[in-house]
Amino acid sequence: MISVDSKKQEQLGQLPAAGREWRPKGDPAPMVDHSFSSMGPEILLAIPDGAYDLGTDAGWVNVGVDHDTSAFAAASIRRWWAARGALDHPSADRLLITADAGGSNSYRYRLWKAELAADQP
Repeated sequence: MISVDSKKQEQLGQLPAAGREWRPKGDPAPMVDHSFSSMGPEILLAIPDGAYDLGTDAGWVNVGVDHDTSAFAAASIRRWWAARGALDHPSADRLLITADAGGSNSYRYRLWKAELAADQP
C-alpha cells in the first residue's frame, strides 16, 4: 500500500529569499528580483510527486519540470516500483494506491485511471 501526492510547485533559479548572506561590499549576488508565478513560461517550475510506502515506512520523490499531469503522477509510481517497490515487496501481486484526489491524481480524471491501468514495461 502506498500513498501518493503532488506537492507545491516551486520556481527554479536564484530567487530572493528571506534572510541574509554576507558578501564583500560592492559584489552583490545576481538574482531575479521577483518570484511571481506570472513571470512567464521561461521560469521553470519544480514539481515534486511522491509516494510513501506504508509497509517500509519510506518515501520516494520524483521531481519534474514540465507539467503536473496524470501521466507524470502515474510514471512516478512506476519509477518507485521499478527502483524500490519490487525489491521491498518481491511477492506482491497487487498494489493499493491512496491519493488525495486533487490535481493530476483526481478520481474524476479518466486519464489518471487510464495511466494507472496502462501496461507499461
